Amino acid sequence: MNNYPNLFKPIKINNMVLRNRIVSTPCGPVLREKACGGAAMFIFGGGMVDDPRAAFGPIPYLFSKYERQKTRLQLDMAHQGGSKVSLEILHSGQYARVSPGDFVWGACDGVTKDGNPIKALDEKEIERICNSFAETAATAKEFGFDMVMLHFAHGWLPAEFLSPAWNHRTDKFGGSFENRAKFPKMIVQSVRNAIGEDFPLDMRISAYEWIPNSIEFGDVVHFIREVEPYIDMVNVSAGLDIEHEANVHMATMQFEPHMVNVHWAAEIKKNVQIPVSVVGAIMTPEEAESIITSGKADMVSLGRILVADPQWGKKAFENRVEDIVPCLRCNYCYHISTNRMNVGCAVNPRYGREDLIPLKLEKAERAKKVIVIGGGPGGLKAALTAAERGHKVILMEKTGKLGGQINVCDYDDYKQDLRRYRDYLLTQIKKSKVEVRLNTEATPELVKELEPEALIIAVGADTTTPPIPGVEHARQAVEAYPDLNKMKGKIVVIGGGTIGSEIGLELAERGNEVHIVEITDKLAEKGNMLYRIALRQHMEKCESLYPMTETKCKEIKEDGVVVKEKDGKEQFLEADHVLLATGLRSRRELAHSFYGITQDTFILGDCNQVGNIKDTVELATLITMNI
Repeated sequence: MNNYPNLFKPIKINNMVLRNRIVSTPCGPVLREKACGGAAMFIFGGGMVDDPRAAFGPIPYLFSKYERQKTRLQLDMAHQGGSKVSLEILHSGQYARVSPGDFVWGACDGVTKDGNPIKALDEKEIERICNSFAETAATAKEFGFDMVMLHFAHGWLPAEFLSPAWNHRTDKFGGSFENRAKFPKMIVQSVRNAIGEDFPLDMRISAYEWIPNSIEFGDVVHFIREVEPYIDMVNVSAGLDIEHEANVHMATMQFEPHMVNVHWAAEIKKNVQIPVSVVGAIMTPEEAESIITSGKADMVSLGRILVADPQWGKKAFENRVEDIVPCLRCNYCYHISTNRMNVGCAVNPRYGREDLIPLKLEKAERAKKVIVIGGGPGGLKAALTAAERGHKVILMEKTGKLGGQINVCDYDDYKQDLRRYRDYLLTQIKKSKVEVRLNTEATPELVKELEPEALIIAVGADTTTPPIPGVEHARQAVEAYPDLNKMKGKIVVIGGGTIGSEIGLELAERGNEVHIVEITDKLAEKGNMLYRIALRQHMEKCESLYPMTETKCKEIKEDGVVVKEKDGKEQFLEADHVLLATGLRSRRELAHSFYGITQDTFILGDCNQVGNIKDTVELATLITMNI
């Protein structure tokens, strides 16, 4: 018997029946395994209307003459797993990408951040774009899509008209809510007329935009009720796509709770008769089941969660929740986070590298003895991958516990997603044939005696202790995590990288007065862009947290810290506790000492270069798939 009866209960949308309540959002490329992963509905992204100024990137019109076959192939891939396929239809409005000097369409005249003119739509253009939405929807129906979704959320053109943050018009399309709603309502009516009454029509909308002068939630509900006679389903989201300060509320980071938009969806559900779907950090089958069982929404839409594990739905149906790879909400899968420099998934190395990493790893031609030194995330992933390929794997960890430095997740409220990933890895190790040797400190002599045919070194990094007078009065931050609840009073954190910033925020939110002393001009410099924004937003809400950038720690005393600020001014910060978060140093010398034992020797993770989980897991996979 399935443990989630309501999640896997069929639902009828217009004349279409969905086998369960899981919707796969247009997050990432169309992957065959994602389409076959158990979702009832797959939303096909990038469905720009036929307008040269509609796209937010180099995205061609899906139904143009030379794109039709590509669209057909991807549609067939999505249908392969038995899912219904909906086409996301949108117009980027002022966020469209055009050549320098060219203009984009918007609700009002203005200038884009790239310096291009924004030209307000006149009535003629409004009518033309309405027709473009209708024609694209009708073509999608004819082409074989099962549904269309009008994207009225995240700052795209219809949302620009609805929101007073963007719409400052003084004609009949601006001012009052009724006027601001006219153009979006015209689109809905045009599309319905084009596709007929019996074809399913969905609409995504932002319940709140998370910017000044955002559309009021009451107006959002009002608009949904206005268009309810024309649509068959509403998909509730929040935030904006392009505006970075609001982007972190569309694709939430670790600092936000799970199920962030459910309260919006629940209120909408009370006011409409059509099915309601909700998206936003719905991480587990238990959470999804609770949403539907409680009547707060009828369906759940999953984005990054299905990037992390495309088989999420299938595993949930088979009651294999322990095998679901948890999403970390790190947002490395989101190109905006890294400015397209390092896009990928921290826990699914295949994402974005489908041509490099096969869906199913081939068994090795010959089983080898593989030794993995270090039980952190890199070592665990390497051991699992090597075992999957049929090798005899011995994993050596010098402590009595696997997990490495990510074990701090047991003590930090913001690391619940990381904790689930650590537990996932440990569960898979238990299920595998990997031989684990805890409390075993690997030495070159010991490893040589085992006669490995391949050696993977993942011995991690050490904390650094800066040469500050009185440093003996301080404690390493990573060592202090188990005692977070015991630490009270005034706390100074030396170092404002990701570790220092996170532990400082955590301690401040527990009621302590916390100063973070960082010598550079920014906090969490190695974090991606959206992470830093989310971190700053939470820090700004914390009145007892005082970040001090471009500030040097001169001396640590028993009762506080002497610091020197940018302007040369010195001050004394009283402290009951002083924590060091001044970075990590690779155990490179230790790692290098194992070379010469076997030709197939590989080094990965922090012991080579201090990095992040994504890069470590990815390299661990690439290395072991070729042993």
